[in-house]
Amino acid sequence: MPNQQSQNSNQIANPQTGELPKVKTPDMNDRDFLNDALSTCKYLTDSLNIAVREASHEQLFTDVLQILTETHQSCRELYNLMFQHGWYKLEAEEQQKLDQAFKQFNNYSSQFPY
Repeated sequence: MPNQQSQNSNQIANPQTGELPKVKTPDMNDRDFLNDALSTCKYLTDSLNIAVREASHEQLFTDVLQILTETHQSCRELYNLMFQHGWYKLEAEEQQKLDQAFKQFNNYSSQFPY
């Protein structure tokens, strides 16, 4: 299913699959569960990044790094699933702003000592 742009020309999203109820109830639906799982996954990767940086033992570092890698992969799979169902939307940035950020980064990189 190719990506579709919705009414907002800067918004990138697939059309929703119609699997959600028309009226939102207090009960969690599939999108709610996936959104909760993705939020939890993001929190875990943030925490595991800190644990990897601060691991004082080599084997602990290796083990937590492996868990971090697997958690990042799980986050990606959750994101892809949400995007496929049209439950995750992205905003396209204007080319001028991208060019400006690129130029700014290049200016910073020219100041690096190495």
